[in-house]
Amino acid sequence: MKFHVRSNIVDLLKFKGLVDTRKKMILKAPEDPIPDNPVNALVESLHPRELRLVITDVRDETPSTRSYRLEADPDFPRSSLPCFRAGQFLSFKVVVDGTEITRAYSISSSPLEAVKKGFYEVTIRKTEGGFLTESIWNTWGKGTKLTTSGPCGFFYHEPIRDSADILALAGGSGITPFRSMIKDILERNRDIRLTLIYGTRSPGDIIFARELAEYAKTAPDRITVHIVCSESDSSWKGPKGFLTAKCIRELTGDIDGKSVFICGPPRMYEMLDKELAVFGLPKRRIRREMMGKIDDITTVSGFPREAVGKSFSVKVRRGGERKTISALATEPVLVSLERAHFAPPSECRSGECGFCRSKLLSGNIFVSPHNDGRRQADMDYGFFHPCSSYPVSDLEIELPG
Repeated sequence: MKFHVRSNIVDLLKFKGLVDTRKKMILKAPEDPIPDNPVNALVESLHPRELRLVITDVRDETPSTRSYRLEADPDFPRSSLPCFRAGQFLSFKVVVDGTEITRAYSISSSPLEAVKKGFYEVTIRKTEGGFLTESIWNTWGKGTKLTTSGPCGFFYHEPIRDSADILALAGGSGITPFRSMIKDILERNRDIRLTLIYGTRSPGDIIFARELAEYAKTAPDRITVHIVCSESDSSWKGPKGFLTAKCIRELTGDIDGKSVFICGPPRMYEMLDKELAVFGLPKRRIRREMMGKIDDITTVSGFPREAVGKSFSVKVRRGGERKTISALATEPVLVSLERAHFAPPSECRSGECGFCRSKLLSGNIFVSPHNDGRRQADMDYGFFHPCSSYPVSDLEIELPG
């Protein structure tokens, strides 16, 4: 149906008759259902619930970091990968020691490589004692088949919202979404200038070191790269220390008018909250990628000290099922649910996507202000995200069916 804008009164009258018009059109429609809905097919191709992928290449980036190239599994009907926005991630669904878990990893390749060359890349740093990364190191190789979500997340440049002048602040493996963004800027000749300040522990820990230098050399008018080492040796000639306000000002000058994108470990976010405050940037100009659980929730301001070391009882409802589990105060509720094989679906594990949204029937939880992605209505009506919530008393919760 088409309606031309004429005046407020005419348009309101047209709107008033819209329901009756729709009913008449429905009555005139054929009774036979549409065999193939092109809109649903398009939505599924762009935003699939699940992807089946296979590893086709493994590349060491540093002694503790590997890149995995992923292509569509030929044993499944889907023949192409959905496009994504540079900065988004994939949520991997993995079984470790009999427990099914999800973990989110940024796509480090570019959108154009997915569309034209048919692959994604993810770059993963091994964490000593890490529940998943040690398993990845031991079991993932060429030919390994994986199940993931479609591309997810909101950590990307949006021209309506963001400045065309980006200050990218990366720490450790937080460089991965920025590699994707830089490649996207260059491959599609986007009118964006990106200045990267990459904090790393030592020269040997720099991920994509040669690539980053080449990008800056190829397009100095659009890409600038500064690498800062916190534990450098005598061979390091570049900036040293941490990404403080002084360091940022010395390397980039005035950041007024820029959009700041941050990706790194939680401690880096907490430090940058204080350091960036001196610049007085509007809140909308600061974008944070918050993937995964906080390493140590007890370091977050406001976490009740009396709960440290305690375990609580959680009564769980899901449809007609009932189960009581034990949950540590220092672990997200989702982790305890996964251990009990009773977890809701999840993607981001950082309180952002809402896939694990559940109902808190009774009890108290702690949610880090950095990872609280709930809408105000959810807070008012008792909904919470188990992936970013920590029990500080006995709980009773209801999971989505």
